[in-house]
Amino acid sequence: MIAFAAALDALFADGNIAREAVYTADGGAPVLVRVVARRADETTDFGYARIWSETKRVDLRVAEVPNPRPGDRIEIDGEALLIQGEPVRDRERLVWTVDLRPA
Repeated sequence: MIAFAAALDALFADGNIAREAVYTADGGAPVLVRVVARRADETTDFGYARIWSETKRVDLRVAEVPNPRPGDRIEIDGEALLIQGEPVRDRERLVWTVDLRPA
């Protein structure tokens, strides 16, 4: 797992993949972190209809953000976003994936 953690650190350090963001826990102080955007669109089945929605998701390193919670704020390129729903950790427990909505 050490090799995987080192590769993950390299990905988050790469300026083509990750970018700087400001994470602020609810009631906490702002912290500079690196995020990897996952802004994938989502299609949801609802009866016989399929509903398309734009989503905003980012990955955060557990080492930088050990316990993100709904309502915490992330600012990326001047855009203020709030974490919605429960963050999900990857299998190796090194990365959080969080859903975001405009603040």
